[in-house]
Amino acid sequence: FAVQAQGDTAAAAKAEPESISPSFDFITIQKGDSSIDLKVTMMAKVKGSMIRLNGQQVKYFAVSDTAETAIGSAVTNNIGIAVFNCKGNAVPASNKEGKVHFIARYAGNKLVDAAEGEMTVKRGIIVVTPVKGDSTYTLEAKLMALGADTAVKDATVGVFVKRLFNPFKIGDGTTDESGSISVDIPNNLPGDAKGNLVLLAKLDDNEEFGNLETSVSQPWGVAVSDEVKEMPRALWSSHPPIWMLVTFFTLLAAVWGHYVVIIWELIRLRNERDHHTTENA
Repeated sequence: FAVQAQGDTAAAAKAEPESISPSFDFITIQKGDSSIDLKVTMMAKVKGSMIRLNGQQVKYFAVSDTAETAIGSAVTNNIGIAVFNCKGNAVPASNKEGKVHFIARYAGNKLVDAAEGEMTVKRGIIVVTPVKGDSTYTLEAKLMALGADTAVKDATVGVFVKRLFNPFKIGDGTTDESGSISVDIPNNLPGDAKGNLVLLAKLDDNEEFGNLETSVSQPWGVAVSDEVKEMPRALWSSHPPIWMLVTFFTLLAAVWGHYVVIIWELIRLRNERDHHTTENA
C-alpha cells in the first residue's frame, strides 16, 4: 500500500505542467504633464516560440530610503503590455540626486514564474513650443531636469507625428547649451478631418532620464475626411472596372462552353455507337 501511494505521488508530480519563466521588460516614460507611465512587457518562450502573456496582473511600487509604497496595478493586454499612469501628484519625492525609484512586481501562478523589475530615473521634462511662420511650421523642444530646473545639453530628442500604430519620425536634434532643439514640420502631412496633427517630442533610452515624451496638437496637417465612402471602380479596389468584369465572364463562358460541347459530343458518339451495334445485331 505504501509503495502504491508513492507511485501515485510520483505520477501526479510528473503530470503537473512545468512553469515557464517570463521575460519582464520594465520601463518608465515621463510625460509632459509630470505624470509617469510605468510600462511592463511580458513574454515567454513556449515550445520554441515567443508568446505574449496577456491577462497577468502587475503591481507597481514607489521606493524610498525606508519603505516600499504600493501605487497601483495594471493587467497585461492582448500584446502582453501593462501600463499604469502615475499622476504627477502621486509621483514620490525625488531623492537628493533628483531621482525616483520604482519596482514592478508580478506574483506568478501555477504556470508562470514570479518576476520583478526596478527602474531608477532622474526627473525631467520636455517643454514644447509650436512656432508658426508665414509659410513654415516649427516645433521647438527644451529638455529640462526637474527640481533644479536646469537645461540638459547633448541629448538627442526626436520629433514624431502620432499615427495609428507607431509614431512617424519627422526629425531629431541634439540639445544645445539651453537644452533646446528645433525641427521643421512639413506642411503636407495628413491629419484628421480638421487637419490636426498630434506632434511628439521624445527622448528614448537615456541613461539618466529613461524615456521622456511630450505631445501637442496643432492644425498643421492636410485635412483627411473620416467619412466612409464607396471606393471607385479601379484595378486596386474591391470594385473592378466594367470592362474587366465583361472580359472575365466572357472568357469564363467560353471555357465552360468548350466543356459543354465536348461532353455533348461524347454523349452523341456513344449514342451513335450503341445505334450501330443494335443494327448490326
